[in-house]
Amino acid sequence: MRIVAAVVLFISLCSFADWKTNLAEAREEAASRHKYILLNFSGSDWCGPCMKMKQSIFESDVFKKFADQTLVLVNADFPRQKKNQLSIDQQRQNNALADQYDREGLFPLTVLLDEKGKIVKEWRGYPGISAESFVVSLKGYTDAGR
Repeated sequence: MRIVAAVVLFISLCSFADWKTNLAEAREEAASRHKYILLNFSGSDWCGPCMKMKQSIFESDVFKKFADQTLVLVNADFPRQKKNQLSIDQQRQNNALADQYDREGLFPLTVLLDEKGKIVKEWRGYPGISAESFVVSLKGYTDAGR
């Protein structure tokens, strides 16, 4: 049973492998590479809409291609299951991000930030659109700021 849980956690982490967990590092990269930051608040092991958004949008090829060229990705996860608990330091970082960008505690909440951390756009909940449509929406905001 522990092996299965470890494999599931590993697969879950791998699918967010390109996602950072530290906004300060993301801001440095965004500034140096002139990219936007996409900050996603998720409950990876309990939030159905979060899981759906991850699977249908964030894991899609169209999103990955766009993100690679235009975004620095940050995931602030709030898992509930004991086996998925984050380090105390990571929990503190995520709580600080929530205090700044997700005061209402919405899941999922996806926030597009400029390289200085200013909010450009936010999506509350699962947007209920295709990955292609989500990328078109993102592109509208990122192109307008260039």
